[in-house]
Amino acid sequence: MERAYRRYSRTYMLSRKIKSKSALPFLIALLLASCSNDIPMQNLGLDDVYRIPRMKKLQLRPALTGNAYRWTVEGQTVSTDHEYIFLAAREGTYSLRFEIIDENTPYSHEFKVNVMHEEVEYSPYIERVYEYCPAPGQFVNELPPYENGDSADDMIRKAGECISGTNDVMITLGGYGGYVTFGFDHTVVNEPGQNDFRIWGNCFYDMLMPGQASGSAEPGIVMVSFDANCNGIPDDPWYELAGSEYNSPLTTKGYSICYHTPDPDRVPVPDNSASIDDCYYIRWTDNTGAEGYIPKNRFHPQNYFPAWISDNTLSFSGTLLAPNARDLSGNGTYYSLLSYAWGYVDNHPNEFEELNSFDISNAVGADGTPVELPGADFIRVYTGVNQCCGWLGETSTELSKAADLHI
Repeated sequence: MERAYRRYSRTYMLSRKIKSKSALPFLIALLLASCSNDIPMQNLGLDDVYRIPRMKKLQLRPALTGNAYRWTVEGQTVSTDHEYIFLAAREGTYSLRFEIIDENTPYSHEFKVNVMHEEVEYSPYIERVYEYCPAPGQFVNELPPYENGDSADDMIRKAGECISGTNDVMITLGGYGGYVTFGFDHTVVNEPGQNDFRIWGNCFYDMLMPGQASGSAEPGIVMVSFDANCNGIPDDPWYELAGSEYNSPLTTKGYSICYHTPDPDRVPVPDNSASIDDCYYIRWTDNTGAEGYIPKNRFHPQNYFPAWISDNTLSFSGTLLAPNARDLSGNGTYYSLLSYAWGYVDNHPNEFEELNSFDISNAVGADGTPVELPGADFIRVYTGVNQCCGWLGETSTELSKAADLHI
């Protein structure tokens, strides 16, 4: 009985081994299929499908390299760089293709990008001010107000409180070169053939000169930057938006100016009109060898040099527009500031939307060559004219808010 039981057990175990061996290929195949479903293939750094909100950037960084590259969106070539940033203003599904053009290692990958509406609605207005550095001027330390002990960060915050969101409080940029840098809660997309954003100033036309675009134009030059490194700070290259005067022979490229703090012990020198308290208040020098002064007038007795800056000098560089002021009185008592045709802040009254709106497609490099940008993450405005107009004081760009025209 015992031998019969042992013989049955050996036969049973042998049959179990045979059955297990025959099932092994099936079990291995099942295991592999399970792994392939749980762990997605990496496709050399590119997925098959992406989902992003509109007006947000998608960085695409393939792992492979080659001699040349081509990115296409909906069949149109959009880049020949190794990396590409996809950006779309409108919702929908976009077909993209990446190619490595190389005899030895050719590669092609097609994929989809689903662009969706944002979960939290974007604001069309400024979200944040990143920099505020005005040049000396009669409204500096007043718009916005400086309080004793304020730091540069405090003044940036105050400037942001003035012009962010639906706030509409004027800030000054002071004399030539003074600037502010701001951004939105999304990328302002460069839509072909359209103006992309608008900026409000405080220009008005002279009612005594009907039919003429002249009055209080204090043109500010606009620059834009695309956050190509996607780090959220304005440290990428800047490009000027070429306005109507960009190619004028009267426009100076590569201009630099340096303002010098006034000597607190010097004796002020007033003029004969009783409107200027100090004709030689803040001295400036430039890279053309010229020099001059920002006078101090009796209407604004505060310090004109940014009080939160401890340095003895303050320098700016950029494009210089020709003076636009005309002394209609002939004796310095009545000035009218001519508006340039288009492309500048605080250059036409706000009711002229088209003349206060800007197209990112007008971006140019330092040599004047047009630059194709998919959008702008940061916008900078600086005073573009270096002139003083008697009791009116220096020409200084002012602005109060900005808006993305695509929202």
